[in-house]
Amino acid sequence: MPTVIVTGTGTEIGKTVVTAAVAAAAVAGGRGVAVLKPGQTGLAPGEPGDAAEVVRLAGEVTGVELARFPEPLAPATAAARAGAEPVRPGEIAEAAEKLAAEHDLVLVEGSGGLLVRFDETGATLADAARLLAAPVLVVAQAGLGTLNATALTVEALRARSLTPLGVVIGSWPAAPDLAARCNLADLPEAAGAPLLGAVPAGAGALDPAEFRARAAEWLAPELNGTWDAAGFTDTFQVPGARPGR
Repeated sequence: MPTVIVTGTGTEIGKTVVTAAVAAAAVAGGRGVAVLKPGQTGLAPGEPGDAAEVVRLAGEVTGVELARFPEPLAPATAAARAGAEPVRPGEIAEAAEKLAAEHDLVLVEGSGGLLVRFDETGATLADAARLLAAPVLVVAQAGLGTLNATALTVEALRARSLTPLGVVIGSWPAAPDLAARCNLADLPEAAGAPLLGAVPAGAGALDPAEFRARAAEWLAPELNGTWDAAGFTDTFQVPGARPGR
């Protein structure tokens, strides 16, 4: 997988921290990694964005940001309000392909969810994924409401003949409630795709050295980690719930 698209089921669910964890685990495995942020919104020039945060946490990673718009809106709306050219799928694919020629793994982190619009034509991250023929990693919430959002995201991927690589929980709470515990077993069924990790809440606040040392613990072997989905699910097993798998 030279290129992986990272999307979320919504905003503020830990997508950037998951991207950093995947990057850190890959770097620890000896791979050259780049992260591409097509459209950064909600930040002024000079402020560190998501790509810079991945580099800060993951270490020896190439970070690239294609465009930045100051208002915290969908990229298409933010670009229009700023009077700037939007980022288009072809540009995203071209940038990712150039990075892939020089790196073993390129992580393309979207903005918000899969179908957030990037330009006035309605183009989305899914269109870039199709141009790249890249699998898509879905970052989901832990608790109530995540099953529907995750299922809808994966359904949208499959409707576009895109491959869902799997699901990672972006912020696993220290004291998970009943819904979160049940969702460990229910998420893979709702998505029809494997659960590939659970990043603990607050991981992004760790010292970068500790973050890099621990990243593999949060991710499954498919993402260069050591996390065991069945064992993790069994730890939080709810009596009467469906068994983990």
